[in-house]
Amino acid sequence: MFKKILIANRGEIACRVIKTAKKMGIATVAVYSDADARAPFVRMADEAVHIGPPPAAESYLIADKIIAACKETGAEAVHPGYGFLSERASFVEELEKNNIAFIGPPPNAIAAMGDKIESKKLAMEAGVNVVPGFVGEIDDTEHAVKISNDIGYPVMMKASAGGGGKGMRLAYSEKDVREGFEATKREGLNSFGDDRVFIEKFIEDPRHIEIQILGDKHGNVLYLNERECSIQRRHQKVVEEAPSPFVTPKMRKAMGEQCVALSAAVDYHSAGTVELIVSGADKTGESFYFLEMNTRLQVEHPVTEAITGIDLVEQMIRVAAGEKLPMKQDDIGIDGWAIENRVYAEDPYRGFLPSTGRLVEYHPPLEGWTDDGQANGRRGVDGVRVDDGVYHGGEVSIYYDPMIAKLITWGKTRDEAADKQIEALDRFELEGLGHNIDFLSALMQHKRFRSGDITTGFIAEEYPEGFQGAPASKELLRNLAAIGAFAGAAHADRARRIDNQLGDRLDPPAEWQVKIGDSIQSVILSEEAISVDGKEVELSAEYTPGDGLIEATIGDEPLIVKIKKTTSGFAMNTRGARFEVRVLPQSIAQHAVHMIEKIPPDLSKYLLCPMPGLLVALHVGEGDTVEEGQPLAVVEAMKMENILRAEKNGVVKSIEAAQGDSLAVDAIILELE
Repeated sequence: MFKKILIANRGEIACRVIKTAKKMGIATVAVYSDADARAPFVRMADEAVHIGPPPAAESYLIADKIIAACKETGAEAVHPGYGFLSERASFVEELEKNNIAFIGPPPNAIAAMGDKIESKKLAMEAGVNVVPGFVGEIDDTEHAVKISNDIGYPVMMKASAGGGGKGMRLAYSEKDVREGFEATKREGLNSFGDDRVFIEKFIEDPRHIEIQILGDKHGNVLYLNERECSIQRRHQKVVEEAPSPFVTPKMRKAMGEQCVALSAAVDYHSAGTVELIVSGADKTGESFYFLEMNTRLQVEHPVTEAITGIDLVEQMIRVAAGEKLPMKQDDIGIDGWAIENRVYAEDPYRGFLPSTGRLVEYHPPLEGWTDDGQANGRRGVDGVRVDDGVYHGGEVSIYYDPMIAKLITWGKTRDEAADKQIEALDRFELEGLGHNIDFLSALMQHKRFRSGDITTGFIAEEYPEGFQGAPASKELLRNLAAIGAFAGAAHADRARRIDNQLGDRLDPPAEWQVKIGDSIQSVILSEEAISVDGKEVELSAEYTPGDGLIEATIGDEPLIVKIKKTTSGFAMNTRGARFEVRVLPQSIAQHAVHMIEKIPPDLSKYLLCPMPGLLVALHVGEGDTVEEGQPLAVVEAMKMENILRAEKNGVVKSIEAAQGDSLAVDAIILELE
């Protein structure tokens, strides 16, 4: 067994590998860029080596720096995590030349499966179902249009070397192909150094199912059940679960055996994932097709660990050291249900725009990497696990993936796992930048999600106008009104105890008016009870002004509310929505109608940069006439290109930014008249 390994990655996956290595008694080495000098994974490792400036192309993607760090520290093996160099065959070959083991598959398998065009050919030869499409190289846009017309719309354009949702465009018409083909090529080149694109038929009502593969160097290859990853946004996975509510034992066996055959065809060893697209309209489960094979550990691997009890990172390390797998196919079972939600730095209330900045508050529902120390420690504590790589006061930068943390829950049933997600998300305190916690909670509560009737179009279909928060029931609004008045009384009580404020003889008001959206409710507080519009609410809670979280019990039901004081009340977040709660004593509330409402300025004449990013293209100049929906500019953020369109007809009055400029959020790009 290895005595020391180096992790050629950063963030939560670096922490993940370090955690298992320590459990195995293996020393660890971290490599870090300037941006990650204070990151948790650097502190967790036994040693750390600085490898360059923040851009990945100048640090984490330079193989020579990783190899030099191995030699400097005496590391015998490298775990690549995912992303960066994890699927680069040339990196593995360089490690082998330097007698450094690679904790992953052989280079021939990476090369074969890493190229989407070649991997489809191999899959066909191995007897694996493949999606109809064009698997050769595409010359130019006109060639792409002809291919798409021949296949039939809709079609998916994909960068051959792509992954993680980057370099993908869905086209419903020839116009979409003409507009998106070059952008797909650019994203492939910028993110992966390869601008080749392939085109395939887009499967209607698709479900994204993937099979976890695990093999050793002795010819043993197993499948560790499936994961459902259908809930995606812009082809980026948001929710993953294991097992799938759609897959039957018969489907699981058929999928698993095909994926094992494909793996055996390239002499695969280590952990890997075969991604399949499944027609949700075909209830027989026979319409499943090969998408790609990821020759690495997946972001969503914890849900497989939770239902199988197998530590995938440990097995990767043991396989790399030459050990045989300690289990056989018949030993792989399914125990319970696990769900993973990805907490991203993005603002769902603003069209999921990327967000960067400092984590002014970061308090997950339990500390990252905490477990109960038992055999099922891969389930965290009481079925809740947090995998993270950030810290309170840290920064989410523009240079890397916007994922902040992964929240994994396990339960005996799917509903139990989802309920644990809702409660844990309510406890997740995060401030300083936009995040998707409310959105994740809303997904977990959604009736269609609970039914299991999900496809990759779920988010677009259920939130066509964007996300405005989960719907709030009358009961929830009533309970929030009670909590708001309770918190308001606590602030009033503190004020009377401070000199020169209210004076200590004046008791806090007992009668309050609470306004939440269009709902206005009357709340009366007494020592015996709280009533809202004459109906008693059995509230049990503690709150001290300044607290960020209220853990209340309403009757027998828990309700966890994130709370922050505002000028006239509180900002509250719970159950997948945020609420502006105005809390006023009844004696003052009667005058609220006379307050002048501030009207926001009209910004529709400006094209504003919706997120921090790089202006890579500007399609118009001063004096140009534009029409609603016309592309005006392209901004790149988090290695993704975002097309900015005109919201109305007009004429360009002035250009305020130039191509190549780095722009802040809401920076003016141009003005219309």
